Amino acid sequence: MSLEKELEARSGGVCELCGSSEGLSVLDVVPSDGSADKAIYVCSTCSSQIQNPDSMDETHFNCLNDSMWSETPAVQVMSYRLLNALGRQDLVDMMYMEEDIKTWADAGLPDENALVYKDANGVTLQAGDTVVITKDLDVKGTTFVAKRGTAVRNIALVHGNAELIEGRVNGVKIQILTKFLKKS
Repeated sequence: MSLEKELEARSGGVCELCGSSEGLSVLDVVPSDGSADKAIYVCSTCSSQIQNPDSMDETHFNCLNDSMWSETPAVQVMSYRLLNALGRQDLVDMMYMEEDIKTWADAGLPDENALVYKDANGVTLQAGDTVVITKDLDVKGTTFVAKRGTAVRNIALVHGNAELIEGRVNGVKIQILTKFLKKS
């Protein structure tokens, strides 16, 4: 039996989150092994909102009040993650999951302790990016000034400090405050 047929039989031919029967498809709940136990059957509305969390419609996901009580672990995990994304801590606190299922659910949540490096405009910086210096900066320990408009290629993120990056300017490796940088 194919994965989709197995999920269709398990769900009764409806979305396992909201109950809709329109545009159903398989959605793997990561980390997944490709089995029906690690996947859910969802409608196109739920699928598009899960894949584009910035466009989530909280009213559509009122259905999670019911799906969070599903006996299917993958549905519980997805309900837990969506409730967290929507900031519905009241419902998250009511959920009960076995320890291994809770571990699986937590594995898909963003790490709250992860540092986010942002430039002067609020754009997220990643290791390897190219940035431009927005202000003339005196470089401590050297005799030169890092000039405004200088491109710093292949930056490195300073571990433990989201306000600093490392890069080479005039062949010298320096640390620069992110508030003086613009991603290019």
